[in-house]
Amino acid sequence: MADHRDLFDDPRLTTMGLMFEAYEGIVAKLDPIWRAHGMSGLDMNALMRLSRSPGRRLRMSDLATQTRLSTSGVTRLVDRLDRGGLVRRESDPADRRTSYAVLTEAGAQRLAAALPDYLEGVDRWFVSLLPAAGRDDFTAALRTLRDAVNPDATRM
Repeated sequence: MADHRDLFDDPRLTTMGLMFEAYEGIVAKLDPIWRAHGMSGLDMNALMRLSRSPGRRLRMSDLATQTRLSTSGVTRLVDRLDRGGLVRRESDPADRRTSYAVLTEAGAQRLAAALPDYLEGVDRWFVSLLPAAGRDDFTAALRTLRDAVNPDATRM
C-alpha cells in the first residue's frame, strides 16, 4: 500500500478546510437571524445586493452571477421575492430579452428591519473575531480571491 501521508498532510488542505468550516459555521450562526426576519440567507443576499446597486436594481443575469445561481434558480428566487412584495421584475424597454430585479419599498423596509440584527451577528461571529489591524488586509484578500474565481460578480 502506498504511503500518502505527505499528500494527506499538505497544509493547503488545512487552509481550505478551515475556510470551509469557518464559512459554514458563520452561516449557521447567521441563519436564525435571517429566519427571524422571514427570510433565507439567499433572500437576504439578493436583497442586500439589490439595495447596494444603482437604482436598487440588477439585470437578472447579473443577480444570477452574483448569487451563483443558474438562470432558472434566479428566476425562482425573484418570483418568490416578487410574490412576497419584496422585489418586482421590470423589462428593459430597449431590449425585451433583458429584465431586471428591482428592490421594492417593502423589500427595502424588510431589509432595513433585518440589518441591525444581521450586522450584530456579523460583528459577533466574524468581524470582532479578526484582529483589527488586519481587517482591511483580510477584506482586500477576499476581494482578490473573489475577483480571480468569480470575476463576473463585479460586472454591472
